[in-house]
Amino acid sequence: MSSTQPDNKGANGASGPPAVPLRFEVALLAVTDVDRAKAFYERLGWRLDADFPLGDHDRIVQFTPPGSPTSIQFGTGLTDMEPGSAEGLYLIVDDVDAARNDLIARGAQVSEIWHGRGLGKEGMEPGPDPKRASYASFASFADPDGNRYLLQEIKQRLPGRVGLGDSAALAELLRETSIRHGSFEAVAQPHDWWDWYAAYMDARERGIAADEAAEAAGRYMAEVKHVEVSSA
Repeated sequence: MSSTQPDNKGANGASGPPAVPLRFEVALLAVTDVDRAKAFYERLGWRLDADFPLGDHDRIVQFTPPGSPTSIQFGTGLTDMEPGSAEGLYLIVDDVDAARNDLIARGAQVSEIWHGRGLGKEGMEPGPDPKRASYASFASFADPDGNRYLLQEIKQRLPGRVGLGDSAALAELLRETSIRHGSFEAVAQPHDWWDWYAAYMDARERGIAADEAAEAAGRYMAEVKHVEVSSA
């Protein structure tokens, strides 16, 4: 293998997508004034999950943006990062205009909307994407310390990727799953369809291709649910 080609095998020889879920749920920020940062995120309407001391001198605060599976944490005694050093924290929105207007109304200083590239200075054109294509329109804002967020408009996700509140994408994934399950059902003994659906959709959400996801769902049904498949 050429030294320029990545080797996806780990130390134990494993390759392919990881079987163990790794759910990214918290991003750590550095701030100079915890109370000022807390007040800012409260004005944005983000859910306050925690604010409590750590020992005698330190403190942890956690907020979650509306509809987000991932939260932010800041406080004292949590990190050696420089305050305001976080950037490119993506906030995915259905309508970048509506999201921008709401944030401005809540006191955030939000940039004008642009399209093209999300980060950097090259390839950024003013205004939303003319075709309003998903993944193409952006705006940004920062908290009082300069930790910077990037609004990205996504109206339709790539196949196999479903976000919270994205009913159209979920419907498409369910349609795909039902078609794939039909092929499995034709050769499998009676079983609960939702077991196969769950295994297939979980694999697709982890970025596994449709054919491999179907194979993974079949293995799950055989090994966990003990569903036999006809060889005929």
